[in-house]
Amino acid sequence: MALSTPELAGRLRGVWTALVTPFRGGKLDEGKLREIVDAQVAAGIDGLVPCGSTGESPTLPFAEHKQVIRVTVEAAHGRIPVVAGAGTNSTEETLALCRDAREVGADGVLLVAPYYNRPSQRGIFLHFQAVFDAIDIPVVLYNIPGRTGVNVEPDTVSLIEKLGKLAGIKEAAGSCDQVSRLLELCGPDFPVLCGDDSLTLPFMSVGACGVISVVSNIAPREMAAMVRAFRENRGIEALELHRRLFPLIKALFIETNPVPVKTAMGLLGLCTDELRLPLAAMEEGNVVRLRKAMRDFGFKV
Repeated sequence: MALSTPELAGRLRGVWTALVTPFRGGKLDEGKLREIVDAQVAAGIDGLVPCGSTGESPTLPFAEHKQVIRVTVEAAHGRIPVVAGAGTNSTEETLALCRDAREVGADGVLLVAPYYNRPSQRGIFLHFQAVFDAIDIPVVLYNIPGRTGVNVEPDTVSLIEKLGKLAGIKEAAGSCDQVSRLLELCGPDFPVLCGDDSLTLPFMSVGACGVISVVSNIAPREMAAMVRAFRENRGIEALELHRRLFPLIKALFIETNPVPVKTAMGLLGLCTDELRLPLAAMEEGNVVRLRKAMRDFGFKV
């Protein structure tokens, strides 16, 4: 059963992993996905986000999208919450994916601002208003202008928050000022999760409460330790962990996400490095750079 909006808002803290979708032979590898979820729970991750950008959601047909969420929810088995990516550039398709997510037991949905359409701020508000009017599941807004082509301005987020079903936001505009403005408008307790691994500590320094992370697919304990250290007022320890993680994080973004993290997981034997077109295998020179960063971090690859 989905959490209520206040319940989910209270859980949006710490490190949530933006899960990869493991493939084998062109199909979802259910067994590997269950193994990945178990490993994430054991590592102390606070929540899971399947079917986002990292999960190659644009390449998942509706039935498979629903399958990925169902398997993740089953594997998590109530141990940690699951917020499923369900946003598209079509309001009607978004509604369909939200209903699927609720049907298979997700605790909430992550909804990106409609991409490609480049809606106005009013259009963004009306999109979320229509979704909120039609669904019964908490929503985490996902602001990532680099992929959508439009920034969801803090004033718009404030209007959406007043509709009553917004549990928090994944903020990936890359601006501490924007985080500060969000918290000014929505209140200091409004859950803001960083959407860029390398900016987690800076965002938390101005009031964000955690991160939806890519790097935690391969380094969940270290990411969790960094966020926990900061939240427990152990700033020097958090900074040391940030400095250790930073080169690995940058290596995981030398090509379009999730190409590098999928490659890294293949090197670690966590799943295959299989991607779906239009994503292609990592350039060999970049694989060398990634492997070096992983070795420097302590992985045996």
